[in-house]
Amino acid sequence: MTNPVIPQIAAVTDRVRERSRERRSVYLDRIGRAGQELRERGPARGRLACANLAHGFAAAPAEDKLDLRGAAKPGVAIVTSYNDMLSAHQPFETYPPELKRAVRAAGGVAQVAGGVPAMCDGVTQGRAGMELSLYSRDLIAMATAIALSHDMFDAALLLGVCDKIVPGLLIGALRFGHLPAVFVPAGPMPSGLPNKVKARARQAYAVGKISRAEMLDAEAASYHSPGTCTFYGTANSNQLLMEVMGLHLPGATFVNPHTELRHALTEAAGRRAVEIGPHGGEYTPVGEIVDERAIVNAVVALLASGGSTNHTMHLVAMAAAAGIELTWDDMADLSRVVPLLSRMYPNGQADVNHFQAAGGMAVFIGELLDAGMLHGDVLTVAGRGLDAYRTAPALKEGTLVWEERTEGSGDPDVLRPVAEPFSADGGIHILDGNLGRAVSKVSAVKPEHLVIEAPAKVFDDQLDLLRSFEAGELDDQDFVAVVRYQGPRANGMPELHKLTPPLAVLLDRGRTVAIVTDGRMSGASGKVPAAIHLSPEAADGGPIALLRDGDPIRLDSSAGTLTVLADLSGRVPQGAPPSDERWSGTGRELFAPFRRAVGPAERGASVFGDVA
Repeated sequence: MTNPVIPQIAAVTDRVRERSRERRSVYLDRIGRAGQELRERGPARGRLACANLAHGFAAAPAEDKLDLRGAAKPGVAIVTSYNDMLSAHQPFETYPPELKRAVRAAGGVAQVAGGVPAMCDGVTQGRAGMELSLYSRDLIAMATAIALSHDMFDAALLLGVCDKIVPGLLIGALRFGHLPAVFVPAGPMPSGLPNKVKARARQAYAVGKISRAEMLDAEAASYHSPGTCTFYGTANSNQLLMEVMGLHLPGATFVNPHTELRHALTEAAGRRAVEIGPHGGEYTPVGEIVDERAIVNAVVALLASGGSTNHTMHLVAMAAAAGIELTWDDMADLSRVVPLLSRMYPNGQADVNHFQAAGGMAVFIGELLDAGMLHGDVLTVAGRGLDAYRTAPALKEGTLVWEERTEGSGDPDVLRPVAEPFSADGGIHILDGNLGRAVSKVSAVKPEHLVIEAPAKVFDDQLDLLRSFEAGELDDQDFVAVVRYQGPRANGMPELHKLTPPLAVLLDRGRTVAIVTDGRMSGASGKVPAAIHLSPEAADGGPIALLRDGDPIRLDSSAGTLTVLADLSGRVPQGAPPSDERWSGTGRELFAPFRRAVGPAERGASVFGDVA
């Protein structure tokens, strides 16, 4: 029996529920009617006309074709982000046949319904392609909807890992919220070059102490095989959140690719999609799993793990797709009471494999449940309640079992109990002030750097800051780097990851430095004090467009404030976002409609508005 949540978390949940009541009711009514029809009339494809259905199974193997012609076996959609360029998604190459066998054994028939694009922020950092990255989330949601739009399916298996892919898959699946959906992860690559060594190499390269070949050797030793990158950025935050939300099978998140246990979990996911289907006796539609409690659980887990700041937008957008209104104020209030239980790079030196070895998700979720930090009485793909997620998967004589873990963390340097956290509050703070609202990831920032006051150094392009650093123009001064016109409406809100090494170099030299931007840095800001996702953005009339070099800026992550200590009245904006003519090449011009339609970061940076 899990403990009830503490009063502060209950209060936020009640507030979210009340605020969302009307939209959530509309959403549940819609998916309820669709689900009722599905349960009453048998497999979805039975409603198709003969020509439609024939198109749907024309290419199927003979055995599947017979089943698809009939009206007995449920159909399961596989929606995959497979490609073999990106390590995180390469393992999915073998998943469709594995899943099809598992679905068939459970009494269903599976088809690959479609693919979604999967781009890598690691490849596109500092490149024009990064300006498509955030938009790709909503494109993936659309692609998911297209895959599921054929009315052939009674459940879905969703194969995705990285930054925008998982949020996009979930947003798309929630538009078909009457369908059960099981997320099927690929797992992290084994540990490579230690993160501390990699970070040191990057800073050395930034100041010309090592060659490009040496830097490439270090990076290749870090990113070295199939699987997710092992640092705790957005990709692995995605995976952790999917498990806490009950959309993974228990313990599936951080099992390495191409292992026997990974294969067993993949097959179990296929079977489970049939079991929780509308005709399987445990009907569990994804739109009912993702309720207000699951969303609050996700925010709690993000804070307790020191996860990616990208989820301050993604969680808002995912919640909206289920008719739920989540705000940054909700996150701020939760951050005040949720302790930081984990340190994984860039918030520490360990990686996700070390987290897994220390007890992983079973210990993490168990600690939060026992402390009343998570809602335990929720729907999951494993059944009712999060208690199943205290268990860890294992193979016993070739059979997949889940074993209860009674001991706590095996490594307190990586994973700690609620009674002895790394810090008493969450790793993400929301900042307010006369520049607007921003997000600050504080879990990796030293206490002496939580309050920064220094003159602004204003840049309208990240490349200008890099050129100034390389020219030695930033060496002997304290400053707050203001990098503007990087928001969703300006240029797609790219991550500014390449700014971290030079700013970290200056920090290590004893300079007072920080960054304020309407762009993103994910978890990559690391030890550099940062106010990111500043809203309203410069391209939308935000005060950041009025700043000038020398304006004193105070960034106080402890108090949650971001203030310019100068009178901005009477000023007119300087700089401008790139024109449509400049914002072209690398396919960017194809995304001009996204640029015009996208909402502010605080509302999820979505092109869909507040869908319900």
